Amino acid sequence: MKSTKSAIRYSKALLEMAIEQKMVDSVLFDMSRVKGTADVSSEFVSFLNSPIIKNDKKIAIIDKLFTDLQPLTAGFIALIVKNGRADMLPYIAAGFCSLLETHRGIVSGTITSAVALDEDSRKKLMLKLSNKFEGQLQLTEKVDASLIGGFIVKIGNQQIDSSVASKLKKLRQELTK
Repeated sequence: MKSTKSAIRYSKALLEMAIEQKMVDSVLFDMSRVKGTADVSSEFVSFLNSPIIKNDKKIAIIDKLFTDLQPLTAGFIALIVKNGRADMLPYIAAGFCSLLETHRGIVSGTITSAVALDEDSRKKLMLKLSNKFEGQLQLTEKVDASLIGGFIVKIGNQQIDSSVASKLKKLRQELTK
């Protein structure tokens, strides 16, 4: 990820200001909108990266695109853009959301299973995972039929792979030795 250290520093500064001004939820809403727009719109990212568009014009367009931004968020974004760091805005927004989750004790991740989990399986899995990870688990569920059966859990830099596909792959490797 481009300029992650700088983006994290900016994200931390914004989080500290939001906590100090008791505007965490409002700033989170704003930064989630920026992150979401960057995730789905390559045009928005290209616009932020463009050296041709002047910074004042970028600020005006961002203000029109994201109406009703909190003054703290709007001022922060304007400062970032004026300093020639508009290209980092998606990374700063993502970093802010991630740092806030950590600050609140939320552990995010994904669970990919061969079929959609039923409520009973979800509860059992969440119970086992809650014993392994500290904090409130918040998992996004995905379905991937190529797993054949089982699941893969990714939380942070850890992965638990209990899929039938990976077990078959390991078995195949052992048999070909």
